[in-house]
Amino acid sequence: MIKTTILFLVITLLLASHKQKEKGLKDLFEDSFFIGVALNGRQVSSEDSKVNALIEGNFNSLSPENGLKWALVHPQPESYHFEFGDAYVALGEQLNAFTIGHCLVWHQQVPDWVFEDETGALVDKEELYSRMRTHIQTVAGRYKGKIQGWDVVNEAFNEDGSFRESKWFQIAGSDFIKEAFRNAAKADPEAELYYNDYNVWKASKRNGILDFAKEMKAEGIKIDAIGMQGHYQLESPSLEEIERGIIDIHEAGFKVMITELDVDVLPRPRSAEGADLNMNFANSEEYNPYKDGISPEAEAKLAQRYADIFAIFEKHKDKITRVTFWGLSDRNSWLNNFPVRGRTNYPLLFDRNLDPKKEVFEKLAGVIR
Repeated sequence: MIKTTILFLVITLLLASHKQKEKGLKDLFEDSFFIGVALNGRQVSSEDSKVNALIEGNFNSLSPENGLKWALVHPQPESYHFEFGDAYVALGEQLNAFTIGHCLVWHQQVPDWVFEDETGALVDKEELYSRMRTHIQTVAGRYKGKIQGWDVVNEAFNEDGSFRESKWFQIAGSDFIKEAFRNAAKADPEAELYYNDYNVWKASKRNGILDFAKEMKAEGIKIDAIGMQGHYQLESPSLEEIERGIIDIHEAGFKVMITELDVDVLPRPRSAEGADLNMNFANSEEYNPYKDGISPEAEAKLAQRYADIFAIFEKHKDKITRVTFWGLSDRNSWLNNFPVRGRTNYPLLFDRNLDPKKEVFEKLAGVIR
């Protein structure tokens, strides 16, 4: 009888241990916020069982990397490509995920025809709004009730809090942002609507964004949350700057979302702090030091950086509704090509073989204990 009881206890412990090992990211933070991932077309329609298991086991929110941006979904005035979008929302429904649309209005990946007439001259404000309205009604309207939240406008502010001098702004001034949100609310009244930007941890930029967001809300324009893109480095920004951003957005009356999280472990040339992807440093050992694998020291720093960042997120889980990683694994991260093309980067929680980084996961598990 004693031997049987001991055997039963051993089996129970082994099963519990196995179950614990299978706990994914979404389970670690199930009482805190959604854990999301940005997917490309190959991943959305993948037949690779390891890819599918990784998505299903770790994430309960989905974002599209590029497939719903204007140039891909609406390349010509009368031409729409919905193959990606349809497969993407179907995956979201299959996984019962909180599904995000990204993005309706941006200054990049927008065809010239949106802004120009037949002669190449800029159209007037009314024509621009007509084209915007048709796009938003068609795209957001198609996925009404299937996409739960939209990045309506993306990256419309400069670092000093002023408005970016995009073609949208040149033609319509800052009102184009309001018009985009008005149309998104009409296309799907139940969807959450977000403004999304990078470097929101900078007070000057954040203040400009929040002042305008509060102005919109005061005018009765629906805007639910501010997306803080989390494109961080090992040493920057400071934890205090990240935390201050979260608090300020919350105190301004908006939900907080961490929308594009990754941590760049590679050094950057001083002149490459902008968005120039054509810098010729890819063959430099100084700027591409881990071509054959990340060093244990660098991976330890990455693990600690993620733990420190998530400790801030966990501290403010009453303010944050979603944390989304920008990419599934190191293999497909955009940081392999930014700000220098062709480097080997390690910014995410899963490596090039789609395996979890043990030390990072151990540190994250420690955050919620």
